[in-house]
Amino acid sequence: MPAPRAQEAVTVSVFAQRFSATRRGARLARRLATHRLDPWGLPYGSPASDTVTLVVAELASNAVLHGHVPGRDFELRLTYYRAAGLVRVEVSDTHPGRPEIPEPAGQPSADTDGGRGLLLVEAVADCWGVAGRRGPGKTVWAECAVGVAGGQRPVQP
Repeated sequence: MPAPRAQEAVTVSVFAQRFSATRRGARLARRLATHRLDPWGLPYGSPASDTVTLVVAELASNAVLHGHVPGRDFELRLTYYRAAGLVRVEVSDTHPGRPEIPEPAGQPSADTDGGRGLLLVEAVADCWGVAGRRGPGKTVWAECAVGVAGGQRPVQP
């Protein structure tokens, strides 16, 4: 009888799902992301969960509002690197346009409803960017420090 092997610790967790490119799809992406973070040790209402949820909400909203191609979905992928204390959020859509943060002169006025999503992502994520993907479109990604087991790293304000 062979000796039992020690089971390796899970150091990376991944959640991926496609959603309809509608407001409802964006809302569902945000809610499922929040629910997925909890079993990963990032409980609902914690600063880490709130930060990642905000990033998911903004990127999913942008995919629906600015990256929508009729008949095409968008995809959310969350990757939690436990050892590094990092969650990577990726939202992919099939629209070729690349998002950009407005220049200071082009910033939305105080009475405008939109135009602040990427400003929020830049403020709370450690870094973000845009990458190509297989097939049409792009992937907008952001990385958020959420703490390391045994010693918490602060979440960026």
